[in-house]
Amino acid sequence: MRLLFVHSDHLSFETTTEATPDAETEGVPTAGELDDCLTTFISVETGDVSDPESVVTNAANELRDVAEQLNTRKVVLYPYAHLSDDLAPPDVAKSVLQGMEDELAGDFEVLRAPFGWYKSFELHCKGHPLSELSRHVTPGRPDDDDELREPSEWFLLTPGGDLQDPHDAADDLSADMQAFVAAEVDGETANPGQEPPHLELMREKSIADHDDLSDVGNLRYYPKGKLIRDALMAYVSDRVVDYGGMPVETPVMYDLGARCVREHSEKFGERQYRFESGNREMMLRFAACFGQFSVMRDMHIADADLPLRLYEMSTYSFRREQHGEVQGLKRLRAFTMPDMHTAAADIEGAKTEFAAQARLALDASHDLGLDYVAAMRVTREFYDANEDWVHDLVADLDQSVLLEVLPDRHHYWSAKIDFAAIDGLGRPIENPTVQIDVESAERFEITYTDDEGAHYPTLLHFSPSGGIERVMAALLEQAATMDRPRLPTWLSPTQVRFVPVREEHRHHCEALADDLDAAGIRVDIDDRTGESVGKRVSKAERDWVPYYAVVGDREVDADTLKVAVRETGAEAELTPPELEQRVAAEIDGLPRVRRYLPRRLSRRPQFPGN
Repeated sequence: MRLLFVHSDHLSFETTTEATPDAETEGVPTAGELDDCLTTFISVETGDVSDPESVVTNAANELRDVAEQLNTRKVVLYPYAHLSDDLAPPDVAKSVLQGMEDELAGDFEVLRAPFGWYKSFELHCKGHPLSELSRHVTPGRPDDDDELREPSEWFLLTPGGDLQDPHDAADDLSADMQAFVAAEVDGETANPGQEPPHLELMREKSIADHDDLSDVGNLRYYPKGKLIRDALMAYVSDRVVDYGGMPVETPVMYDLGARCVREHSEKFGERQYRFESGNREMMLRFAACFGQFSVMRDMHIADADLPLRLYEMSTYSFRREQHGEVQGLKRLRAFTMPDMHTAAADIEGAKTEFAAQARLALDASHDLGLDYVAAMRVTREFYDANEDWVHDLVADLDQSVLLEVLPDRHHYWSAKIDFAAIDGLGRPIENPTVQIDVESAERFEITYTDDEGAHYPTLLHFSPSGGIERVMAALLEQAATMDRPRLPTWLSPTQVRFVPVREEHRHHCEALADDLDAAGIRVDIDDRTGESVGKRVSKAERDWVPYYAVVGDREVDADTLKVAVRETGAEAELTPPELEQRVAAEIDGLPRVRRYLPRRLSRRPQFPGN
């Protein structure tokens, strides 16, 4: 038996026409729907005929195991012949499906779709790491002490090549890695029920907020937030293009009747918003994989073109989060996903790309000012064949990595690495990822040619930053833990602020600001005459301005500035050219997005927040 589990916000179906003379007509509904459930697609196979009762027991146990992990008591049993090409006779399949329903009915709310019908259905997948799982169940009863499925093995792999039990090494781990182990290995949720600190900060700092005129989970960005978001998008795109990624743009909507969507969407894990457009049902995509794979499929790729890297800043990606699952910038329904896919000639080429892309992701953390912890996930088969390479990779990253060895492959990837920041409550915010994909080239009919003919490449998925909004969440979460909260200077909406003591000093501030503007530095002037100097200094502190200076007679006459430096909390005596050089050195090589608000604070409207 083949099982495909999808943790679903919603599943609804309706029968249309009979697909076989053996179609069920009694005892099962012709239509049904269920919310917040575990949808189980089922193919009963020829091998199940030898002992249908044990197959029922084994499949029910697998389902219970997955449902327990997902904390749901609602189950949909959905006959689905497309998971196998070796199907059992209809009478056996119906008997097994009925047996599973009877086996589970005492523990779950069960909705079973009828066997032998063509059905229309609508499915919304939750989209978390465990929301899509597959299992292969065979006849035979395991011994009482045996598990149906082996658990993952967990290790801490050090740069020196030592493998340790992560719990045994706990005393030597950073607080972030300890929190990561608790979440990943032990499945613990730190500080359950508490709101992450970044939600208050994103509102207080006039960065973003939920819009009560929109669906819950969609955000509006104020000028400061849009500047941060745009700068992050520019940063990621610049880094990927420098690395060799070629930007493309692909549709946000796909025709559900199109071949690639019909055959591949459920297997590849697309999360869907469906709606009617004229007489055609359409789907909003979850990520950029479809589009880039479609481009690769239609290209003529020669071996000399490899590795081939396509990149997209997908500004219209969607996830159907439940109301209670939405968490500000960390979990939202519409998000921005930088996504690159690489075609390598073979697994050796893929491993080379994987290592380079992992390093690129980790290097980005330094520019972002974030401390990432990492989890490397590999199948046992991959690890046994590439153990030295895995150890060399961790040595190159020069930090200990949580290593998960899966007994079997249940996903399209055989190896992946995830980088995460730890939020103010001790919970991971997963950001960059690199994955070696061992299925999609053949599934999407992507080939390259050499002198010997056509071949399937090995594909990689790479998000160099993860979702842009999650990066913003991580930055705010980290700021919340600082004695003097701040953003990196290159991401600060205002990088330098001048506070004139009196109106006659404003003209000198304007001249100073003109020079900084010309150097690509975001500068503003707090010229509000109704506020005292002290209150305007407090405003600069609340705005997390990296460098600010009060400008009075002494500063005008001496042409020097006492500059408050937020990072250190100290003052620095600097000439205007020295201030410019200091800020320019900090933001060298990073995007220089222009200021989005008027230079003079007296001309700025008041957005929600401070």
